[in-house]
Amino acid sequence: MLKTFSITDIGRKRKLNQDYVYSSEQQVGHLSNLFLVADGMGGHNAGDYASRVTVETVVEKVSSSLETDPTRILDEAIQAANKLVRQRAAFFPWLEGMGTTLVAATCEGKSLFVANVGDSRLYVANSKGIRQVTRDHSWVEEMVRRGELNREDARCHPDKNIITRAVGAEETVNVDFFTVQLEEGDEILMCTDGLTNMLEDEEIRMILDGARDTVEKAQELVKAANEHGGRDNISVILIGVNS
Repeated sequence: MLKTFSITDIGRKRKLNQDYVYSSEQQVGHLSNLFLVADGMGGHNAGDYASRVTVETVVEKVSSSLETDPTRILDEAIQAANKLVRQRAAFFPWLEGMGTTLVAATCEGKSLFVANVGDSRLYVANSKGIRQVTRDHSWVEEMVRRGELNREDARCHPDKNIITRAVGAEETVNVDFFTVQLEEGDEILMCTDGLTNMLEDEEIRMILDGARDTVEKAQELVKAANEHGGRDNISVILIGVNS
């Protein structure tokens, strides 16, 4: 049984919210549930268009998919979204160069299936701590992996917003997939970098430990990100795993 709450906030500096979230505890196609977080990029309104079209397309394709394997369902849907974003960008000049991150998740029994493109994240938190499941597709993260930059300096690097993968960026999108075995009491946090650029992982864990319920925890995360500067849009989906 899942207890979920989703929230998106424009933040304190931006004039437009380019994030888009989708949360369904109910069955979508052959998936028992579906959760999506996207962070669009592009000038004018292209970023919010890219994130919305991507999420809507993924939901549509998941709903109609004949596949039964969660990873195949998500991959098929994300590839379809990538194709549509590129088609729209090629046809409408004002949408040229648009793209979006996307992190998608579905819980099937005790298994969590995750798909990721870009630097929006999925964490699993419990009494033992907090663990980032996804790997950021960013230029700074690549430098960290190569040992050219330490994790602390990466957090404040001036080029940390440059991502190396996005839905709509290439003809075929390269998606990372993860499978996590869940335990009762786990909390799944999906979020855009408007949260993680403002808060350290340990600060996120302390808020999750300190708030009363799923709704308050998500709201407190957004509040804290805004109090730390709110330099970007902030989106959170929080999923509590019960027996």
